Amino acid sequence: MAKKIIRDLKVENKTVLMRVDFNVPMKDGKITDDNRIVQALPSIQDVMNRGGKLVLFSHLGRIKTEEDKLSKSLAPIAKKLGEYLKQEVIFVPQTRGKELEEAIKGLSKGEVLMVENTRFEDLDGKKESKNDPDLGKYWASLGDVFVNDAFGTAHRSHASNVGIASHMDEVAAGYLLEKEIKFIGGAVDEPDRPFVAILGGAKVGDKIGVIENLLKKADKILIGGGMSYNFLKAQGYEIGTSIYEEDKLALAKELLEKANGKIVLPLDFKVAKEFSNDAEARISAYNDIKPDEMGLDVGEQTLKLYGEILNDAKTVVWNGPVGVFEFSNFAKGTIGVCEMLSRLDAVTIIGGGDSAAAAISLGYADDFTHISTGGGASLEYLEGKALPGVEIIDEI
Repeated sequence: MAKKIIRDLKVENKTVLMRVDFNVPMKDGKITDDNRIVQALPSIQDVMNRGGKLVLFSHLGRIKTEEDKLSKSLAPIAKKLGEYLKQEVIFVPQTRGKELEEAIKGLSKGEVLMVENTRFEDLDGKKESKNDPDLGKYWASLGDVFVNDAFGTAHRSHASNVGIASHMDEVAAGYLLEKEIKFIGGAVDEPDRPFVAILGGAKVGDKIGVIENLLKKADKILIGGGMSYNFLKAQGYEIGTSIYEEDKLALAKELLEKANGKIVLPLDFKVAKEFSNDAEARISAYNDIKPDEMGLDVGEQTLKLYGEILNDAKTVVWNGPVGVFEFSNFAKGTIGVCEMLSRLDAVTIIGGGDSAAAAISLGYADDFTHISTGGGASLEYLEGKALPGVEIIDEI
């Protein structure tokens, strides 16, 4: 199904409503990672260059109290975006009302306006998060066409994506959403083979659907990170004090049986007696972890095995670090995966979340075919689920 893309819209002199994902990490009122803003620039600049009047919607965090609003305003994000665009981004500290309406009516061609955090509407009955029909209809009334470029919320049916779209005559995907559909959707549905998936992170529970779907699609699934200890314990191995989920052990065993050799577990780990970067550590075989030790990274033999499997791969999807990469002494496995993938002659995709943060913080952001901007959305896409924010886009 071919979706309408922003390039298919006539935008000159039109008010273009665009849902972006500017849910960026903040500390003390400052943006600590502006990758999501940078990724949205192609769609924003396209509308500006073609004479559209642009109105941006985004959320930032969760809003549960009036106090939350003090630290979750989009004002600093509008300022940062203006620096990239080299022009002022008009910021309206309201989500509805006369001030917003008048500001939008006053826009000239090529100007950009940002609406205040859409989640401010959640203080009164979760109107944004529960896709209040009146709110979606109101926001839709402020413009002529709608562009969804927020993959990070595409797995949710909110007023600012599905709600607006359901009241518009023309709905298109932005360039970032187009990339996500192309790379993640393409990797799962029509991958060049061999297709290898790397799954890490802390919990099997978060990725049950992903593993089950990828068992049908991938040639190999390399397991690392905290989830690997579930699979070891399910087979009766000692994992010491390593993280695992008691209620997922039977499932891990069942997945191994279903996998018919497709699931590849680590051969060795870097283990320590405490969860600390400075903890004394050793390399342990998978079947030699002591009762008072915890696994915090994969070892050299595992990286060698990964390398042998990845060497011929033509499509690789990676979701979740293979160790505690935040600790420099236990980041070697995740760095090793980054290095391997950066050298491959293959389509390499990071499925958002912690693995994306790891690749970016470790300096490998430019070495992958695509780094997804959506953690939960990319997981659901890898599961093969339909995403409401994608489904609502017009087909051509």
